[in-house]
Amino acid sequence: MVVKKKVPKVQAVVLDDAKLKSLMECLSVVGDSAATQLAQVLKDSLSSSEPVEQIQLISKAGSMLEQLQEDESPSGPLLEACLNTLAVLFTTLPAKNPLKRAVASAIAGSPDRLQQQAIECLSERLSFSLCSVSTDDYPHLTDCITSCLDGSPIGEKCIHRLLTEVLQFLQKVLSYYVEQNSCLAGRHVAQARLMQSCLAVVKTSMLVVQRSHEPVTAALLSASNQCDLQQALSALLKCYTYILTDEEFVQTVQSTAGMALILLIRTVMGNGDDVPITVAGLLHGTLESDSTAPQWLNQSCAGLYESSRPAAVALYLSHGALAMIGWRGKTLGPQAEKLLLLIPEVLLSLDTRVKESSTAMVVARVLTLWSSAAVDCVQTDTCPPLLRLSLVGGSPLTTRLHHHVYSHWEHPLDGVRHQTRSLFQNLLLLHQHCSEHRSQPSSDPYITQLTRDLLALEWHMKGKYGTLACLVEHLGAEHLLNLDAGLPSRLLGLMGDQTLAPYASDLLEKLFVSHKAQLCARCKDGREWIDGWHEVWVTPLLQLLCTARLDQTTYILDYFLPKLLRCNPSSLSHMVQALQEMPSYTDGASCSRGALGALMTCLRAARAQGVLKALEEELWDGLVPLSLMRQALVHKHDQVRMDALGLVCESHRSTETLSRQELDLIRHFLPFNLNSQSPGVRQQMVSLLKKLLCRAKDGAQLLNKRLDQHPNDQDQEILHMYQEFLRWFCESLFQVLHPGASFSRCLMALHLLSLIAEHFTFNTGPVGFALGDSVSASDAQAVLHCIASNFLEVKQLACNLLQKLPPTVVQLQEPEMLQCLLRAALDLSTSTKPFDSVTAAHLFNLLLHQQDLQDALLICIQNQLQPSALNQSQASEASVLEQNMMAVVQCLMGCLKEEIVKAESSLLKAAASSPLYGRAHCITAVLQQLNTRSLVLLSQWTAVVSELIGLCYRMSDVVSPVVQSSSPEGLIPMDTDSETSAGLHKILQEIQPRDTNDFFSNARELESSETEHKHFKPQANINDDDGEAYRVTAQMVLVCCWRTMKEVSMLLGHLCQSMPLCSSHTPAGVITQEQVEAVGMYFREQLLQSRHRGAFELAYVGFVRLTEMLCRSGSATLQQLPAHWLKEVLEEVKSSDPSSKLCATRRSAGIPFYIQALLSSEPKSSSCSLLKMTMRCLTALAMPSDDGSTDISTVPQVHALNILRALFRDTRLGENIVPFVAEGMQAAVLGFTSPVWAVRNSSTLLFSTLITRIFGVKKGKDEHSKKNRMTGREFFTRFPALYPFLLSQLQEAAASVNSDSGQVKLHPSLFLLLLVLGRLYPSPMDGSSSPLGLAPFMPLIIRCGRSAVYRTREMAARAVVPFVLVTQVPSTIKTLLEDLPQEPGPGIQQNHIHGTLLQAPLMIDFNLSVYCLDKQVLSLIRSYLTDTHRPQSGNPQDCDISHVLFPRLWLATRRNPCLVTRGAFLDLLGCLCGCLPVSISDSQLKKLREETLNILMASELVAPEGSNEINPAVPGVTQYLQSLARIAISICVESPHLWQCLESDRIQKDLLIHLLQCQHYEIRLFALEQLLKRLQTTQEESQCGREGPLHFELCVSNLTCLALHETHPGCQAKVLQILAVLPLSSVLPWRDGLSSLSCQEALEHLLTLTETSTHSVELYCASLCLTSRLVVHLVKSTAQELSGAAVSCFSRWGALVVQGCSELQPLEVKLMSAEVLVKAVHTLLTAPALPLGITHTVALWKSLFTLLQDEDQDVRDRAAEFTCYIPAHLHNTAVATGAVCPPVALETGVALLCQLFQMWEQVAAGIVNLTEWLLGDEQLDTSCVELPDLDEEFLFEKGDLNLWAEPMLWARMLHGHLCDLLSVPHTPGVSPEDPDRLSAVAKSNALTAEQAMKTLPAFPQFSATIEYGKIMLLKERSSLAQSVLDTLRQADTS
Repeated sequence: MVVKKKVPKVQAVVLDDAKLKSLMECLSVVGDSAATQLAQVLKDSLSSSEPVEQIQLISKAGSMLEQLQEDESPSGPLLEACLNTLAVLFTTLPAKNPLKRAVASAIAGSPDRLQQQAIECLSERLSFSLCSVSTDDYPHLTDCITSCLDGSPIGEKCIHRLLTEVLQFLQKVLSYYVEQNSCLAGRHVAQARLMQSCLAVVKTSMLVVQRSHEPVTAALLSASNQCDLQQALSALLKCYTYILTDEEFVQTVQSTAGMALILLIRTVMGNGDDVPITVAGLLHGTLESDSTAPQWLNQSCAGLYESSRPAAVALYLSHGALAMIGWRGKTLGPQAEKLLLLIPEVLLSLDTRVKESSTAMVVARVLTLWSSAAVDCVQTDTCPPLLRLSLVGGSPLTTRLHHHVYSHWEHPLDGVRHQTRSLFQNLLLLHQHCSEHRSQPSSDPYITQLTRDLLALEWHMKGKYGTLACLVEHLGAEHLLNLDAGLPSRLLGLMGDQTLAPYASDLLEKLFVSHKAQLCARCKDGREWIDGWHEVWVTPLLQLLCTARLDQTTYILDYFLPKLLRCNPSSLSHMVQALQEMPSYTDGASCSRGALGALMTCLRAARAQGVLKALEEELWDGLVPLSLMRQALVHKHDQVRMDALGLVCESHRSTETLSRQELDLIRHFLPFNLNSQSPGVRQQMVSLLKKLLCRAKDGAQLLNKRLDQHPNDQDQEILHMYQEFLRWFCESLFQVLHPGASFSRCLMALHLLSLIAEHFTFNTGPVGFALGDSVSASDAQAVLHCIASNFLEVKQLACNLLQKLPPTVVQLQEPEMLQCLLRAALDLSTSTKPFDSVTAAHLFNLLLHQQDLQDALLICIQNQLQPSALNQSQASEASVLEQNMMAVVQCLMGCLKEEIVKAESSLLKAAASSPLYGRAHCITAVLQQLNTRSLVLLSQWTAVVSELIGLCYRMSDVVSPVVQSSSPEGLIPMDTDSETSAGLHKILQEIQPRDTNDFFSNARELESSETEHKHFKPQANINDDDGEAYRVTAQMVLVCCWRTMKEVSMLLGHLCQSMPLCSSHTPAGVITQEQVEAVGMYFREQLLQSRHRGAFELAYVGFVRLTEMLCRSGSATLQQLPAHWLKEVLEEVKSSDPSSKLCATRRSAGIPFYIQALLSSEPKSSSCSLLKMTMRCLTALAMPSDDGSTDISTVPQVHALNILRALFRDTRLGENIVPFVAEGMQAAVLGFTSPVWAVRNSSTLLFSTLITRIFGVKKGKDEHSKKNRMTGREFFTRFPALYPFLLSQLQEAAASVNSDSGQVKLHPSLFLLLLVLGRLYPSPMDGSSSPLGLAPFMPLIIRCGRSAVYRTREMAARAVVPFVLVTQVPSTIKTLLEDLPQEPGPGIQQNHIHGTLLQAPLMIDFNLSVYCLDKQVLSLIRSYLTDTHRPQSGNPQDCDISHVLFPRLWLATRRNPCLVTRGAFLDLLGCLCGCLPVSISDSQLKKLREETLNILMASELVAPEGSNEINPAVPGVTQYLQSLARIAISICVESPHLWQCLESDRIQKDLLIHLLQCQHYEIRLFALEQLLKRLQTTQEESQCGREGPLHFELCVSNLTCLALHETHPGCQAKVLQILAVLPLSSVLPWRDGLSSLSCQEALEHLLTLTETSTHSVELYCASLCLTSRLVVHLVKSTAQELSGAAVSCFSRWGALVVQGCSELQPLEVKLMSAEVLVKAVHTLLTAPALPLGITHTVALWKSLFTLLQDEDQDVRDRAAEFTCYIPAHLHNTAVATGAVCPPVALETGVALLCQLFQMWEQVAAGIVNLTEWLLGDEQLDTSCVELPDLDEEFLFEKGDLNLWAEPMLWARMLHGHLCDLLSVPHTPGVSPEDPDRLSAVAKSNALTAEQAMKTLPAFPQFSATIEYGKIMLLKERSSLAQSVLDTLRQADTS
């Protein structure tokens, strides 16, 4: 998009009369002719009021002045007056006015002889302005001084002449601004303006000093004592110092002040070594003894030497030193060199001191600036050797800088990450210039090791990508590819992660561009490199596109592929050829796109990038066959379809002509893809079709232009083709807007029609394509009915589209239509169903534009409510829209008044008949359309707004007792007694808002009036005055109340936000300041006292609008209100106690929302003083009190914790809240120590929020994924205050673990501490030393692992891993193992809890602390195993743990009485024997496996000593047996090759049998799961062509026997799943011990099992799957006619399948049923012999069609796979094959079934069955339809469950295929009884529909949408069926 450059606003100069008169008189004196002409031009310019003319005259005057000759025009009074006039204009005009530039150019063009005179005139005028200026003119004069120095020599000389005056003025202005800043607290807008002005003054002072260096130096040297200039400079320095040390100034001003201060010091002291000494002293904050700075300078900067100065002062001074002291190309003196090395030390010291993210951004930027200066210094030949040694890689300074990079490369701010990458790049350059390997950086060992370390990092670390990209630029891609050849594939695999895809693609681009450049440089011939480059970059890409899951390849098209094609466009032909050579375009896993999808992806990217430009003419039918495109456009995968559509729609040129083939492809695509449930797919589709329409529009404009110039038939034909397509496009979209159309189809159609209206318009004239002619009245009605949709987006699109359609077809101007819609809107606005009021609002907005709306409104209200008469004089000037809005609002207000009166008398009647919220919502919606900037009816609107505010207060008073009750959800009890009304009114009086927080001290007792009515039924019948009965439910009352409160809040917020404010500056306002303040107090009351979440959440939305308005208002009083209110509520929170009205339950209800709204009004760019003040107050309250928790201190603490939680969750506060995270974490952790449950609960919520804020939103199912973790260095760098806090808390918690008393002591905060520490992880970039002193944590965590609490031990084991460096893992494991006892004995400490549970004294003398050590060992081993960067140990003996392991093997045997520790030790052995994570010699490993096998064979699992040897009640028995089972599975299933020994085959077989026959079902289930997993893996490997034989012997007979006798449903299901995976040849005959079952007998058993296993979905699905395989096998193997028993089995199986396809079935059952039907297509559904018979076969087809219309996308996709199994002899043009989307599969299935009817010679049966399907099973309940208030007690009616299925389209599809089937000759014919029966049903349904339609109210499309849709569907079905039957009768008679 081309952004138009902003043009400065030109304003004419305006002078006061006296000044203008004086100038005119001066220009009228007598002079020579040239001067007179010049004066006349200036007079003309002064008298002109046109700014452009003034510019022209001033430019003319400048040219005349420049051409003056000395002899022609000597200097005189007139010429002096001309120069004076120009000076006046120059000092009067604003800086950005172009006229001022013309004046400055004219003055600068003065002849040399007049320049001195011009300087005098300008100086005199400027001096006069500086002396007589007011504070309002400060910004203008500051800009004027800047303009003098803006490239104008005369202006610069003028400044030099007035140097002292100018500096004194700037000092005065700056002092004034500094003083004013302290007076603007809370006025954020005014404060922001002041900051801008202050910044301008500081910049101007810098510019003056910089341009006046020589005059300043000369003046200071010539002055013997204090001069005026020195005083001005001293005062400026004091102002700079004050700004630097005052944290209320924004950082931009402080940073600029730092530069100005250093510049001034350099100007005063010169460029010698004295300046670095002084600056170094300022950085240290101490006055250097050897400093030669003048005393007055040191005194002026005294504030910078104070120890209490803010830490950021050094940062701004460092920035100033780097920016203002020249470093490039200069030889550094010793002091300058020290200063250069001091600056990074100062900056790095701020890393752990700064808290604000904005300050971290400045630190990062200044460090980058320093590194650039350092690079400039080391590039010179005279660079000092000491400096080179200090900056070479590996030096202490660069090491610290690298650690800074690693700590900040994943900072939340993009700017910090970008600066960190630049710093890393500069560090590489520094090392290159300072090292000895400058010529060959790839051979530098430091660079090589750095590259290895970065490659070894986890790929989820985003900073890794940028640093690797820097290394690619530094070394080239081949260096990285040599170190890691799999780098391209690994990076491509990361493209599926949206968060990593941009980083990975940028690194990939750097790599393949660099690789190409290196290969080209090495290859002489020029094209030899291409094959190798393709092998590295293109081949992995194609493999990934074809085989990976779609979600892994989505972002390849967006980020990677376009870059690759831009780098080498010729690679496209290689891609196409490689994909075409693949086996099949359509093959691919169910979750991958296959070769066809990959081809579409590549071609789409190529065409969008213009790579296909040369092949455009040959694209269709050449490079891409049309049949292939048609198949891709209806592919089963969404992304393949979108890529194909993108290939058709996208083009490199927007004017590229659309071909007929492309339009035909769109015609093929559109009908099958409108009903997409995926929002992402819908969004892509709209975007791509929008590109197509833009191409059509731009192309049509180009064609019309060519036709105007050169008429030709070809262009005319293309335009005609465009018109035909667009009309078809519109007609197709209008046709799908039928009653009952799905939400997604309506949404897509309306979106696309809106695009048509936007790009082409629905015009009806001869201009353009005249698309309005294709719109009929029925089409407009269909769009109008969409307003009744329950989906807001559909309503909005329909409403907007109706305003763009031709008015003649919409017919809103018709009085009858207008009145009907208006009456419907008024009725809906008082409906008890909430979404009806939204429909009413859209109807009102649609009707507001109609001329006759007011007349229709008067008729509708029937003179009951007379809108106020409009002022005729104003009404004539007001627009129709404004008049209509006024009338509608007044009408709704009149209705609302009456309803408020009713509600005040009886809230129950109001809730049942006329809830208040509908009218209020409609008023808000109408006012949102009002343009408040151009109001004409101001007086009327003022009265309306005032009355509206009063009505809002009245509505709030009615419903407040409910929403402010302590329990609003269950407030209103109901009774059917006649005296209910009085009782309810009595209760409403009882619940006035007087609830307190007495639950902290005393429970509230019910009063007698309350106890009398506590037993009420949940429903009441209320009669109004007219005797009409209403059914009232508690839900109705509650919804009425909180929605009314919502609408009141939204309406008040909108009025305050949009209505003009009455003030002294703008008297023509609508809302007054007093009203705004009153609204604010109302919101305060509601937010602080409401208990219902819906009420206060939406009150918060309205309050946010109010606070935004307050900040923007011009009233100082209003601007200060947020700060005032904030201080008030904080004081109220501080003083709250149990008697306070502030709600301390419900997470403090609306109090956090109130404070959030107030804080969000503070601009982010400000100093955030309110946020800082609030956070300091809240964190102090949230901390436990020193004197212990009391009722007085507890309530404020709960409030503070809840408010902190809300603030930390608020994303609008952004990074401004991060500095307070450490204090919040401390409050949350310490809150767990409170004895009050409410404090602990709030602390839990706050802690959870802080974990999310620190580590990010959970990005996967893995709770401990490294995506949600952080390195220890980064964590404690960002939150340094947490280091001592966590350490001290952990010390306290560890001291309470494993006490000598034997009692279990669980420290309250231990869980939180371990949870935080467990989310840290080590990084190889931390070096070999303990990072940031983490070593003290490790022994404490290990001690926590000795806790008697199981969960604590687990968390300690997980938390210990990050604190053990990678190089120390083996030795730590060895140390932990040495702490285990070598033999049992009484000296081992017992565990009290475990001993009690075991109830065996002999087993109590063992300590469970052994188990915690084992858990830590396991955690370390697994961490070491999964660590991709573990180093190679230099001493294998240090890592060998076998000699400490063997003496402790008794822990895994029966000698160990504790089963928990026994199982843990077995897990350790299994880990060591299976994976070998640490170094153990081969012989020791073999011995260890033998010992482990012996332990297993002697265990209770294999060799039990008795049937009851293991007591199931013993704790840990299941875990112990599972540990044994894991080793057994490893031996016999997973890796039997590792356990080879004598008789290994027999041992493996016996182990598997023991596992399957174990009496504990958990062991059987585990073994079966592992066995199934291994079989499925083997099956997948065999399908992919890889060898995957089973490495173990599987005894199928044991499995078949187990399937017959297993009692546990889970185990039985797994057995059946295993048998379903195995070949049937190995399963049959079915063996049961010594006997066997035939296939039919096994089938009967499984059918019975399936029929009786509905309680277990897994078992049901498994048995159904295996049963289906047996049915197919039985059909295939039976050549002769089936027996009766077999037919019976098939009938039972068919019934089960049909039952499983029902909509009410679970998702898993429907998926399995779909899979069964898909696999039965070839054998059962399309078999010529009809093995199941026609009835069962047709029933199965119907079930398949039901699944194809299921609500769930996965079910539809699974059912659509049947098209891949259609036999080849049935393939034809009407039957689509291959992987297609469900709509195409449905169409294909019906066509195929009609073809099968002909093949089976069952056309007559087919006609009857399809007609029955056409009639459907739906029947209207006419008794229900007769009631207009159908189901009114259900406020939120959901309608049909299936939002995807469209019965209307299904009926029309069946009708179309039935018509085709009727045209086929068939014998025998249809029996006469069937048409008669079906015709009777059709007529009955039609009559029922007609009767039901009469009972509906007027405009049922809006008032009874669901019922109307059902009736229309029934009518359509009956009509279509009757037409089929009539055709059938005619065919029979003929």
